[in-house]
Amino acid sequence: MQLTLAHHPITDLHFDAPARLEGTVLFVDVAQLRGLVLKDDSIVSVDFDIVRPGERCRAGPIFDVIEPRAKAPGCSADFPGILGAPTPAGMGTTHVLAGAAVSVLAEISPDLTRSATGRVLEMSGAPAEASDYAALAHLLVIPHTKPGMPRQAIEKTYRIAGIRVAVALARTALDHVPADRQTFEPVGPEENGRDGLPRVAYVGQIFSRQRKPAVDEPILYGANTDGMLPVMLHPDEWLDGAIVPSLTSWFGGTETYFYQNHPIILDIYQRHHAREINFVGTIATIAGSDNFDRERHCCAAANLVKWNLQANGAVLSKYGGGLPHADLAETARLLEGMGVRTAVMVSDVSRDRRVESALLFNVPEVDAIVYNGGNGTRWEVPRVDRVIAATPEFIEMLAGPMTIDATNIVGVTNQQGASRMRALVY
Repeated sequence: MQLTLAHHPITDLHFDAPARLEGTVLFVDVAQLRGLVLKDDSIVSVDFDIVRPGERCRAGPIFDVIEPRAKAPGCSADFPGILGAPTPAGMGTTHVLAGAAVSVLAEISPDLTRSATGRVLEMSGAPAEASDYAALAHLLVIPHTKPGMPRQAIEKTYRIAGIRVAVALARTALDHVPADRQTFEPVGPEENGRDGLPRVAYVGQIFSRQRKPAVDEPILYGANTDGMLPVMLHPDEWLDGAIVPSLTSWFGGTETYFYQNHPIILDIYQRHHAREINFVGTIATIAGSDNFDRERHCCAAANLVKWNLQANGAVLSKYGGGLPHADLAETARLLEGMGVRTAVMVSDVSRDRRVESALLFNVPEVDAIVYNGGNGTRWEVPRVDRVIAATPEFIEMLAGPMTIDATNIVGVTNQQGASRMRALVY
């Protein structure tokens, strides 16, 4: 299995027909995209807008951010299991509009116990400096769904609409020569020529059973994770559309763009290419709902790392709230007992800013811990020139000035490394 990413840099977006790519400027055909989105009869109308880096603009609530990508002709399906048959992802050539994003705005409120605004896209000021998304040119997609639909049905509609638009945009690049190509070197437990290098695996949670997935919720190859045991995946599958966030990813800061540019996998790949390590593979797992569930998942994940991937080092990350810390720590503890050295990445959701509240576990064997920020940072943000939202109520709410937490600005905090946040102990 080998993946090539063909990068086409994008510096600006404009509305015009027909859709086309001219140099680094992408022209977006609104009529074409509207017809594509309205094929879903649960959407009664859809609006589009463009925001650019540095613009005094605020948009929200953000349901998802997606990098426009499309498979070259003759390769596997785009987002297999969602837009096409669940054929293996991670092979062939995928064209990427680097510097662009499709961001889907929601017309429903997130969990109001956490924030009335949901996650907000800030394109200027100090919060923008803390988010990689502020450096992108965004096509905003604002679907309006039929009244009375269940929440999970609305959110699934958002997911599919955003993915369809992102793929359609990227297909404008299929006949263009990319600025560069990135081909990932082969990885796996049986790769030759890497004797003596540390064998490193990645274990990533993709869901937490703190929440019940919907029956038709697409997460892994278009299916939900109910009853899932840990599964081995090639790292290229993560990067190429096999995994998308849960519909309830408002909490946890995970977007489709994150999986497409998974920072841990890309960093391990970089070290693999530099021949510092031997990247032997990945495990996708979920956090359990009770002690039995947790023990089953942690033992299975640890055994796959030790005996199937034959790793002697592993990097682990978590998904969601506080409970998944326990699964992360227990998997790492089991691996340490098997002689596999581990490093874990965590963030906290404690508001008292105390170390004692942050980690939620204390396992002596697990002593290599990377902390990538929590929700203690907040900003006073001013009124902006333009507010984009799905409803007048959200426009008024987001206009500012207001105080906003880091966790409510998309791209600032992330459970699995896509964050500029760091901890300083005084």
